[in-house]
Amino acid sequence: MAGSLDNAEELEFSDRPVPRDQRMGRLPLTMAWWSVCSAMFYLVIAASLALAYGARNAIIGLVLSVIAYAAVNAVLVRHAIRTGLSVSLFSRILLGRSGAAVATLIFFATAIYYAVFEGSVIAVALREYAGIAYPLAALVVAVYSVALIFGSIQNWLDRFNGVLLPFYLLGLVAAVALAVAEYGYSDAWLTLGPPGGPPAGGWWDCFTAYMGVWILMMFTYDYARFGRPEDASFHATLGFGAPFYAVAFLLNGLVGIFLAASLPTQGSISEVSVVFALVQLMGVAGLAFVWISQTRINTANYYLAAVNMESFARTVFRLRLPKWVWACVVGAIAYALMLADVFAYILQALAYQGIFVVAWVAIALVHITGGERAEPEDTERVRAVNPAGLGAWLIASAGGLALHFIGGAAASFSAPATFVIAGLAYAVLRRRTRALGQPT
Repeated sequence: MAGSLDNAEELEFSDRPVPRDQRMGRLPLTMAWWSVCSAMFYLVIAASLALAYGARNAIIGLVLSVIAYAAVNAVLVRHAIRTGLSVSLFSRILLGRSGAAVATLIFFATAIYYAVFEGSVIAVALREYAGIAYPLAALVVAVYSVALIFGSIQNWLDRFNGVLLPFYLLGLVAAVALAVAEYGYSDAWLTLGPPGGPPAGGWWDCFTAYMGVWILMMFTYDYARFGRPEDASFHATLGFGAPFYAVAFLLNGLVGIFLAASLPTQGSISEVSVVFALVQLMGVAGLAFVWISQTRINTANYYLAAVNMESFARTVFRLRLPKWVWACVVGAIAYALMLADVFAYILQALAYQGIFVVAWVAIALVHITGGERAEPEDTERVRAVNPAGLGAWLIASAGGLALHFIGGAAASFSAPATFVIAGLAYAVLRRRTRALGQPT
């Protein structure tokens, strides 16, 4: 066991670029990344948006999100493959060492929050079907989730998630088929919406809602760095591109909207109510479907949380411990949060952190498309603060948070405004620092 752990540590590259001879083939990397396409969250958010803004508006928002995510990630994927940098290392160039530490903190905290949500869904399913007490079920989930990421992306997670992907897709088909068999088919799901009818411009609210999970852009960057340069076009267009988001967002979203209109749920639509409905409808097959969907995505949540926590500790505290130690720390934190009644606070924190993530993505895009060639060796000679990057990040995030706090219609523009302000501010500040003869 010790030998396998040591080998996994050598393959993580949490604080150094991934060398060319350690890159992965097309299919293994695609299978590792596609673990992120399965989660009850994707079904629930689409259903919730359909209930609030109308099914047609939700579907428009889904399609626009697929296009936007594919376009942005095509740029990020190519850059990550070319440089082999992680989000943490690239952030040092964009923001300076201090700013990069904050970005890495936001990254691993967000990954832990999602691990808590997805793990709680499995624990609830175990309690619902098997009668296991929730604290014990949550402990089981945390322990096996940590154990799964003791291996690396290259020698374990790709195969594990590749095997489970067909079963997840079969589970989606089975859920729809059983719902039709039990309750019949009606096209009423296409007109699902609020009692007073869908609001005008609801598609915009649905589209911007998906900007709240642009953390997937950071997920993409940290996975794509394992790609081979000769596969850059494949990964930019297929492996990490529109097909992935067509499954993660559009397919899951359509199934979620259909199930929300077809299945009787306990209370309002939530991940827990959907789990209850699926387990009641499908029995042990429903439990297996929930386990597969949540375990697959939690391999990504736990892995990225551990690797970025490790990088954060090295940058801030000069603390060097192996990844398996940080995996255990992540598991302990996730378990404690699963037991605590803090979900409302976590959702609030995610909304705030999402604005910082959108600003980071905008700055990264401007940096990459503006002709800046971030090289691996640049991470070793960065300053504590990059005034152009950190200044743009803080200015844009402050503007986005202000709109979010105002609420109402202004809140629906918080993420797009953050994106625009961050990109423009970074371009202006970078030009100004160059004019002053300072490095950017």
